[in-house]
Amino acid sequence: MSANPHSAAKTEHQTERQTKGRPRAFDRETALRQALRLFWERGYEPASMTELCAAMGIKPPSLYAAFGNKARLFLEAVDYYEKTYWAGVEERFMTEPDLYRAVDDFFSEAARILLSPETPCGCLVVLAAVNISANEREVIDTIRKCRFAMKAKFAERLRRAIQDGQIAPDTDVPALAGALNTLLEGLSLQARDGLFLSELKAIAAYAVRLLPQQQEGEAGETRG
Repeated sequence: MSANPHSAAKTEHQTERQTKGRPRAFDRETALRQALRLFWERGYEPASMTELCAAMGIKPPSLYAAFGNKARLFLEAVDYYEKTYWAGVEERFMTEPDLYRAVDDFFSEAARILLSPETPCGCLVVLAAVNISANEREVIDTIRKCRFAMKAKFAERLRRAIQDGQIAPDTDVPALAGALNTLLEGLSLQARDGLFLSELKAIAAYAVRLLPQQQEGEAGETRG
């Protein structure tokens, strides 16, 4: 669930020069959070510019000046979402020495994020960008990269576990990484369906059971 979508930085700097340093009439981060929530609840295509402007509390000219267009606004919202909710969780997952603890902790935290009271239920990357028309190539390609990025992180972490002797060298890394990523995306749908946190965590707990049995002789060293 991580990638680096395009930002509207260049447009923003141009606007600042045009207004000769005058402060914006709105708080950019607050407006972005409101756009994020609407995209989350409505999806990318159904969320109209009129609805976005109303949710953000700004006029269309301000939206275009600050973010460029609807696609760029959505991509910046995705970038904000990834950095705010997932960056720390992913970093802990990649740096935890024990693979089994890393997977267990990651999916437990994922369940908490997906049902966080601060945000609508589910993952923005999985839920908000479905059924997008084919001409929205930038949005489609960026969201695909976001999904593939987390799968790549799973694969990288599994390969490191093989090097550390925690799982067998013949582990099918692409298949297992795909299974973990599929479970993560499935949790988003379950969260959207209104499961309680305890129920979502119970499903998330199965992630570690997808891993091969720990190599003999490693359990006491890594988990003790």
